[in-house]
Amino acid sequence: MQLNKLVNFHKVMGDQTRIRLLVLLASEHALSGQELAEKLGVKPPTISHHIAKLKEVSAVYERRNKNTINYFLNEKAIKQHSEGLLTIISRSRKEEETVSQQKDNTQILENFLQPNGMLKTIPAQRKKKLIIFEHMIKDLEPGKKYTEKEINEHIMKFHEDYATIRREFIINHYMYRENGIYELNPQEMWAK
Repeated sequence: MQLNKLVNFHKVMGDQTRIRLLVLLASEHALSGQELAEKLGVKPPTISHHIAKLKEVSAVYERRNKNTINYFLNEKAIKQHSEGLLTIISRSRKEEETVSQQKDNTQILENFLQPNGMLKTIPAQRKKKLIIFEHMIKDLEPGKKYTEKEINEHIMKFHEDYATIRREFIINHYMYRENGIYELNPQEMWAK
C-alpha cells in the first residue's frame, strides 16, 4: 500500500463527524444523506462534504435507489488501510529486531570461538548454545546424508567432544538420525 494513500486515509479519519458517520453506517447498514443529517443533527451540505472525503479514501460507497442516494460502509477498505499501518510498523520492528539479533549473535560467536574457529567451551546458557550450534551446522547441506564418521569429523573442526555435540544436534532437532545416517532437518524444526 502506498504511503501517501495511508497518510491520506488517516487524515480523513481524523475528524469526529466522519467517525460518527461511519459508526452510524456500521449500525444502520444504509442511510441517505438526509437521514444521516437528521441523526447527527447537522445540515445536509455538511454531510455531503464529509461523505465526499470518506469516498476519497473508499471508506464509504453509494447506491442510487430512484431519487435517493444511500451510503454504505466499505468495511473491506477500512480494514485494509488499518492493517496497512500495522504492517508497516511491524515490518520496521522486525527489521530492527533482525539487526539487533545479528549483532547479539556476532558477539556470542566472538566470545565463544577462538580465532581458528574452534570452540573455547560449549556455552551453558541454552540461547547461546543454540547460536553456536547453528553456526556449526551452517556448512552442512540440506538433503545430504552423512555418516556418523562424517558428522564427527565436521564437529571436530569446532570441538573435540563430538559425541556430546552430535547428541545436542539430535536433541535440538538440527539433525535426524536413522541407522547411523544423519540428515539436516528443515530450519522450521530447529529448536528456538
